[in-house]
Amino acid sequence: MCGRPHRLAEAIGASGLIGGQVADLEATGEKIDLDALEYIHSHKTGALFIAAAELRAIAASGRARDIEALRRYAKNLGLAFQITDDLLDYSGSPGTTGKDAGLDRNRTTFVNLCGIDGARRLADELISASVSALAPFGRRAELLAGLADMVRERDR
Repeated sequence: MCGRPHRLAEAIGASGLIGGQVADLEATGEKIDLDALEYIHSHKTGALFIAAAELRAIAASGRARDIEALRRYAKNLGLAFQITDDLLDYSGSPGTTGKDAGLDRNRTTFVNLCGIDGARRLADELISASVSALAPFGRRAELLAGLADMVRERDR
C-alpha cells in the first residue's frame, strides 16, 4: 500500500481525477457506451471517494482487508453519486440543486444511456453494494451507511 501523499496524488493525477476529466472532455459531443461512461466517472468521482476512504483507514492503521472493504464501499458509492448527479441534472429543480438543469444534455450520461428508471435502479444497486461492503464493520459503519443513504436521497 502506498503512502498517504502518494495515494492522494494518484487519485488526483492522470490515473484518477485528471485522467477521468480528460476522457470526459474528449467524449464531449460523442456517443459513448456504458463502459466508457463508467470509466470516466469511476476515475473522476470514484477515485476521490476511494482515496478518502483509504486514507482514513491507513491513518487508523486499518488492516488490508478493512482497507479493501472500504475501497469497495467508496468505489460503488462514488459511481452512485455520479448517477444521482445525472438524475438531478435531468429532473432536479435549479432552485434546489443550485445549478442549471440540462447542463449535460450534449453529453452521454447514465440517464440517456439507461433511462430514468434504469439509472435509478443502477444507483440503488450500487448503493446496496456499497452498504454490503461495510458488513465486516458491523455497527461501527453506521455513519458510512448513513452517507450512502444520503446519496440515495440527495436533491442537490
